[in-house]
Formats: sequence, structure tokens, C-alpha cells
Amino acid sequence: MNIEDFRDYCLLKPGVSEETPFGPDTLVFKVGGKIFALTDIDTFGSVNLKCDPEFAIELREKYDYVQPGYHMNKKHWNTVQVGTGVTNEQLQEWIDHSYNLVLASLPRAVREEVAGPQE
Repeated sequence: MNIEDFRDYCLLKPGVSEETPFGPDTLVFKVGGKIFALTDIDTFGSVNLKCDPEFAIELREKYDYVQPGYHMNKKHWNTVQVGTGVTNEQLQEWIDHSYNLVLASLPRAVREEVAGPQE
């Protein structure tokens, strides 16, 4: 996956915005105003993704290209090294997980605005 594919995949999700709040080099994706993914625009060497704490540990133990979140809360964030063995399918699955985790944490009214009424 390259930076364009990553960006396109993130932007396909309902309610996603892209910003550069940490400077022009860091591309950040948010849903409902909360970050679910970020990466360096120039190098695209890694991606930070929010993760359920137990699942985060499981991924770190299983894959050497998944580490605790760089410059993030290491309990809730993973850094995935791109181009070191991670497949596009894995990365997409983990982007989905991050997005869904953040979406679920939003107030109900915001969730419904983003994703529609939930049953």
C-alpha cells in the first residue's frame, strides 16, 4: 500500500476528514473530530492506528512490524511499519478496527450523524 492508497481507503469511510494539525508533514484522519489514523506524508514509513488494548498486545507479539504507538498512548495505539511485511489486507483490517473503535467512542448523536441511526 502506498500513501495514495492509504489516503483513499481512509477517506472512503463515512464522516472522515483529513488534516495536518501537527504540521505539514503529518497527515491525520479523524472521524467525529477524533483521530483514528496518522502517518508521515513524505516517507509513509509507518502508520499509527488506534487499537483495543488487548488486541494491540496480541498484534505486537505476533508481528515484528507492529510496535507500541510512536509518540502516542502506547496502551491504545500501535505503529505499523509499512513495507516490512504487512499486507494490504492486514492494514485495511487494522484501519477498519481503528475507525470503528473511535466511531464507537463518540457520543450517540455524533455517531448517528456520521453513520446513520444504529439498531
